[in-house]
Amino acid sequence: MNRPLASPASSGLSQTQIRTILIGVVLAMLLGALDQTIVATALPTIGRELGDVRNLSWVVTAYLLTATAVTPLYGKLSDIHGRRSMLLLAIAVFLGGSVACALSRDVYVLVAARALQGLGGGGLLSLGMTIIGDVIAPRERGRYQAYFAAVFVTSSIAGPVLGGFFAQHLHWSFIFWINLPLGVVAYLMTNRVLRLLPRHDRPHRIDAIGALVMVIATVTLLTMLSWGGTTYSWTSWQIAMLAAVSALSWGLFALRLRLAPEPFIPPNVLANAVVRNGIASTALVVGTMVGLTVYVPLYFEAVLGLTASQSGLALIALMGGTVTGATTAGRIMARFEHYKRAGVAGLALGVAAMAVMAEWPVSFSVVGVEVLLAITGVGIGTTFPITTTSVQNAVTPHELGTTTGVLNFFRSLGGAILVASFGAILIGSAAGSDRGSIRELITKGGRTGFDFTPVFRGVFAAAALTIALALIALIAMKEQPLRSHTAPERGTAG
Repeated sequence: MNRPLASPASSGLSQTQIRTILIGVVLAMLLGALDQTIVATALPTIGRELGDVRNLSWVVTAYLLTATAVTPLYGKLSDIHGRRSMLLLAIAVFLGGSVACALSRDVYVLVAARALQGLGGGGLLSLGMTIIGDVIAPRERGRYQAYFAAVFVTSSIAGPVLGGFFAQHLHWSFIFWINLPLGVVAYLMTNRVLRLLPRHDRPHRIDAIGALVMVIATVTLLTMLSWGGTTYSWTSWQIAMLAAVSALSWGLFALRLRLAPEPFIPPNVLANAVVRNGIASTALVVGTMVGLTVYVPLYFEAVLGLTASQSGLALIALMGGTVTGATTAGRIMARFEHYKRAGVAGLALGVAAMAVMAEWPVSFSVVGVEVLLAITGVGIGTTFPITTTSVQNAVTPHELGTTTGVLNFFRSLGGAILVASFGAILIGSAAGSDRGSIRELITKGGRTGFDFTPVFRGVFAAAALTIALALIALIAMKEQPLRSHTAPERGTAG
């Protein structure tokens, strides 16, 4: 028999209210996650209609830059002003940006609108996870983290499909118009019931200088990763300048954390070993998963001879395994004291599966590859509820928003860094070929006679290494007892 959603004594909310919050929050999170993937397949159509193909990459990059940069800011502000006001603000900004995107008739206007949309989208994911942390006790919270994994899986699979369908059969602007009814539903479902959330406010000041320096450091780093190896060579002066500005900004941000009266990220949060190791582990596995979703379809096309659409469908094994792993680990957390063992075993299996792929990258049938990807997905998925719940369980309620924002920030950053790293390995492994670019080689597949073994061996070996590092971080993360209530200290009424 299933347990109830949460004990009213633990959160002060009824099961109906918790269910309403959960549905509204998951819908809001889906909006933010979907817009990271839905645009890509519609870009050629958008470029033709707006008459500018050269700057199309910024339509994706602008959203990524702003959404990642403001994620920690939303977390901090929610600790000061409450979750409800910040989530409703994020939804409103996101919908305003969506309308601006749909009405754009120029690529530069569309890029600016996407940046505005990202300013709202960056708050939807982290605030959703924070709100669940407010209403569900850590002991029960793990099982609900599976919903978050399902959000990312749904966006990864459904996003490209919907984007291509709207662009081909309707109009590319429907990619953004569809956000309005979904956003309004999320707004209406959460507006009233979020007033009942427990509040844990304490007097805070925003370290504006620290926030600005962190935004500069993040934007320059992500721009460097987006441009490196594509728009500019990794050895170009443009990339070198961005790297220098980013390194300097990160150094200044670290200095600001030491000197500011109330730094943007509390020192006790960064000093918490559970938080540090949990963030490191989840950033590595999320980055690996994102990297695999980008480059495994190329493997399917080049080695197994699948079409682009077939390659997309073949990713379901990896994504389905992720949801399965997250769901299983979440239920284990609710029932067993030593909940971390599921994540350790899962990541060990993920390392083994990727090591097998690295050793024999061109020796498996489609079925064999699907089995190995499913095992990897299950292993990766187990860490999602364990790391998120452990990190949230290790901090006080008035630091929950800030900590969850930092967690999601490093997840996004890990994805950007590992996608760029896997891409550099892929391109570097094919360097010296006189048969054309790596993209042309993959498109032609076996017809060129090119040996793809070293190309994908490097990618899968890198994936095995990053999962192994995530395993080490997870093992180092202390397994603290999970609270059976939402607030370890008394907070003020909402």
